[in-house]
Amino acid sequence: MKKYYSYDDSHNDLLNLTNLYDSFLLMGLEEGLSRITKAVNHRERIVVYGSYDVDGITSVSLLMLILKYLNANVEYYIPDTIEENIFNSKVIEDHMKLLGADLIITVGCGINSFEEVELCRKLGIDIIITDYHHPKDLVPNTIVINPNQPGCPYPFKDLNAVGVVYKLAYAIAKQYHMNCIEKYLDLVAIGIVSSDKSLVGENLIMLKKGMKYLSNTNNYGINAIRKINNIDNIDYEALLYLSNIIMPKINAIGRMDDARIAVELFTTLDKERAEQIAKYMNKTRKLKIGLLNY
Repeated sequence: MKKYYSYDDSHNDLLNLTNLYDSFLLMGLEEGLSRITKAVNHRERIVVYGSYDVDGITSVSLLMLILKYLNANVEYYIPDTIEENIFNSKVIEDHMKLLGADLIITVGCGINSFEEVELCRKLGIDIIITDYHHPKDLVPNTIVINPNQPGCPYPFKDLNAVGVVYKLAYAIAKQYHMNCIEKYLDLVAIGIVSSDKSLVGENLIMLKKGMKYLSNTNNYGINAIRKINNIDNIDYEALLYLSNIIMPKINAIGRMDDARIAVELFTTLDKERAEQIAKYMNKTRKLKIGLLNY
């Protein structure tokens, strides 16, 4: 288990989001925001494309919630098979065209997808890549938001997928004068704790602030999981527990049945549906023994 850097909650500097760096320091963010604004305002079809791990699930869910709040024409896609290249040409040809995508926003993938970006261009689909992985060399010829791309001045380089997405979501919220963006840090905290990123700097600030919002979240999915599993207090171990429940299980042929249903869990506005999904996930998943001491 990765080391957790704890501290006294009275240290306000570690809970103050004003200590986060300005989102607009991210190269490509202003251009990406402009393209998203155009898509929202003109009701273009946006497809959020993410990975099947917890980081990807929380990233997709966060961006879906923000865009739905703005009444955007938005869908999402998460592959149900494990492949080396998550964002690949076959999916673009088989699914993105079918969904009628005008704009694809990747979360946590795509930084080395040169052929896929060119395919999208030929199909008339714009693409914004949000990622955190280090590019092999150059980056695709499209809008890229990634603190680790060459020339990006963003000071904190250890964001994961949901951290980068929160930065984008914050900029979207500012553009549309949304005052509720911080509440989505509940999903960010779950995504951060699931990743292998160090719990320092901005990761630690967003994690601890997210735990505060988790304690009083209005997300029906999170509340359903807490209710069914009797999670009363939100601490670091409870976060690990939540992350483990959400982690998609992989069957013998490398397929996952529940990455997409986890997105539905986090994005549904139906309390009863959230509880149904949470019960299903509890029944169909074997939790890792010994992860937590409850």
